[in-house]
Amino acid sequence: MEAVIAGFGAALTPSNVAFVGLGVLLGYVVGVLPGFNRPTALALAVPLTFYMGPISGIAFLIGISKGSATGGAVSAILINTPGEASSAATCLDGYPLARKGRARSALLIALVASVWGDIFATLVLIALAQPLSRVALLIGPVEICAVLFFALTFIASLSGASLLKGLISAFLGILLGTVGLDAETGTPRLTFGQAELFDGLPLMVIAIGVLALSEMIVQMEERGQQQGTPLATGGDRLRAHEIRACVPVILRSSLLGTVLGVIPGLGASVASFLAYSWVRSTSSTPERFGQGALEGVAAAEAADNAVVPAGLIPLFALGIPGGIAAALIIGAFMIHGITPGPLMFLNHAHVLNAIYASMLLASVLMFAFGYFGSGLFARLAQLPLSVIVASVVFLCIVGAYIEGGTMFGVYLVLGFAVLGWLLRKFDFSYVTFLIGFVLTPTLELSLRQALILTDRNPYALLQHPIALAILAVTALAVWRMASRRRAVTGLATS
Repeated sequence: MEAVIAGFGAALTPSNVAFVGLGVLLGYVVGVLPGFNRPTALALAVPLTFYMGPISGIAFLIGISKGSATGGAVSAILINTPGEASSAATCLDGYPLARKGRARSALLIALVASVWGDIFATLVLIALAQPLSRVALLIGPVEICAVLFFALTFIASLSGASLLKGLISAFLGILLGTVGLDAETGTPRLTFGQAELFDGLPLMVIAIGVLALSEMIVQMEERGQQQGTPLATGGDRLRAHEIRACVPVILRSSLLGTVLGVIPGLGASVASFLAYSWVRSTSSTPERFGQGALEGVAAAEAADNAVVPAGLIPLFALGIPGGIAAALIIGAFMIHGITPGPLMFLNHAHVLNAIYASMLLASVLMFAFGYFGSGLFARLAQLPLSVIVASVVFLCIVGAYIEGGTMFGVYLVLGFAVLGWLLRKFDFSYVTFLIGFVLTPTLELSLRQALILTDRNPYALLQHPIALAILAVTALAVWRMASRRRAVTGLATS
């Protein structure tokens, strides 16, 4: 108890509070601006922690990581451009809400979901880091592969009116997800001699092109009917029944994001899309999703933000980073002579408790910055359509250039803008396209590793009860979705 009190006392010193606040504010700005992603900001900030104390330095980086996850929702909602790749799922319902004049409501529900998901995962980290380290050790390639197969089953539920078109979109996303060097042999695949494609197609560029720039093409097409019309108008308030509907969604998605965050390698993009898919597939009115459902925004943001603290659980407990952001934060630990892992709970308990307190402080500051800034951000949506389109196109091009580092990124984003426009024009699901693309690299790698571990023997799965349980749930989900579709088809033909 003395160590806990001492840790909280160290976290609440004026200098530490200032560094945490600065980190959250910088992260928020990084999240809002397309192309300035979380890993880049952390990589630039790690050397700065050399001049700080261990508590302030690590808390500063965690503040950046948390703030960027929250800020990414702002541009996703207002201009259909995800500030972070993991905010792409927020665009699906956030931007339609802004188009309906509900930008402030979407921003507020995104903020509440983000902060709650973050606090929930932080509390889980504080309470269960050591016990969950044993669970994390049980999660290997076979289990990750089973989780991703389960995630792919949601493609059928998001395919829209035409299952065939939805599957075609998904397989196109899966095909593009295989671009780059083969994970096992190092053979280039679908690179056409372009060295820039050896690392695969960047998710951020695809998200900007398919979601944001293609939407601007649609807006320019309809300019004759909408010229001078603002994106959003006043009279925007959250209603009591909407808040009640979002509460269970936020709780479920926070839990899902925390569970997925503990598993190294999955990341926030998988969590946000999977949470969105789960909420939509279990909703009694799934047709509202994609048209402006607050529950869709809440699900994506709660899961996205829960991944950030949950990703620190394997780092603190085992010394294994849960993602790129956690891997960069290791640098700050090493600068100050702290080795993440089980011994950290014994040798640096006071530092760990101070970091926990700083993380909770960062959550409070996230809410303060987001709440007082939401009104200003919502007013930006009331600019004339011509100004919005020009600004978004400019940000998309700049973001693509920053992400790729060359004009090749710009060419890619323009190509995917055309692809996104074609998907919308011919009523193909760009949601299933994005999910297929997001899941493919991790699924392929874990599948190859699982085949090696099991020596391609299906009976070896008996040694992986967690994977078997997940595959059983997957089969049940497929059966339920097939039954629902047959029932809907029967009602339509009767």
